[in-house]
Amino acid sequence: MSAPPRTSFRELIRRSLTAGAPEAPLAAARTAAIALILLEVEASLELLLIERATRDGDPWSGHMALPGGHRDAADVDLAATAERETLEEVGLDLQARAERLGRLSDYQPIRGGPIAVRPFVYLLPARPTLLLSNEVRHALWVPMAPLLDGARKATYTLARGEQSLEFPAWDIDGRLVWGLTYRVLDEFFSRFNGLFERESAGLDNSH
Repeated sequence: MSAPPRTSFRELIRRSLTAGAPEAPLAAARTAAIALILLEVEASLELLLIERATRDGDPWSGHMALPGGHRDAADVDLAATAERETLEEVGLDLQARAERLGRLSDYQPIRGGPIAVRPFVYLLPARPTLLLSNEVRHALWVPMAPLLDGARKATYTLARGEQSLEFPAWDIDGRLVWGLTYRVLDEFFSRFNGLFERESAGLDNSH
């Protein structure tokens, strides 16, 4: 008797997001949205990270991040914010090129003022050509498996006056992913990997 077909990445991701928080207005002085963009490559998944350009007065200057930014008055909703900002920052039209599968919990950064951020999750059918704006120094497609299995675990140390605070991080070829981006990805990995384990499936860790 043949084995049943493996559940697709698209279906597993979609199902991992069904228990997300209800769509509701964000209670913060400022609101923003970010895009967690996934790409299926053979038997594995990659995700898009950007390294922000260094800019004076930007609390996230030089950080590793997900594409996104503040909501504009013209944005019909926060998904539109994530899609507009992604197009502006990396030249990727998510409305035309990707499928939005759901969203994750709302977040507030540990610094950067009274702002709430809503993450949306997208899946691409093919690797796109990116066109970076002057706000983005680098864009990287990062295999997801080494992040899931702990191979990239690291610690980020934040100096505040005479205090040093340590935060969990991932080391991506010398670039540290920490803070809000880490928390968003960690939530997604927890949902996705838990569902994978229940489905008796797994990622290809050959990367």
